[in-house]
Amino acid sequence: MKALHLARRQEAWGCTVARLLRELPVPVDPELIERGRVLDNFYIPTRYPNWHPEGPPFEHYGPLQSGGALGHAREIVGFVRDRMG
Repeated sequence: MKALHLARRQEAWGCTVARLLRELPVPVDPELIERGRVLDNFYIPTRYPNWHPEGPPFEHYGPLQSGGALGHAREIVGFVRDRMG
């Protein structure tokens, strides 16, 4: 997404997927922004071993969460690729 921002001569800061989508200078489907919000929820809890009250992150995430997140990420990457071409 940052590459798309730069390609459109716009600076992009941060790692919040939903915000980066929202601030693009092109129309973005609100559903895609919602998918970005889902991905944003994985950013910190999956990286820090003491984020959850009990157990490491791998005990809190499984195929259901990762499969959904991968699907959302693929849609967002596809959106960006379509507009970069």
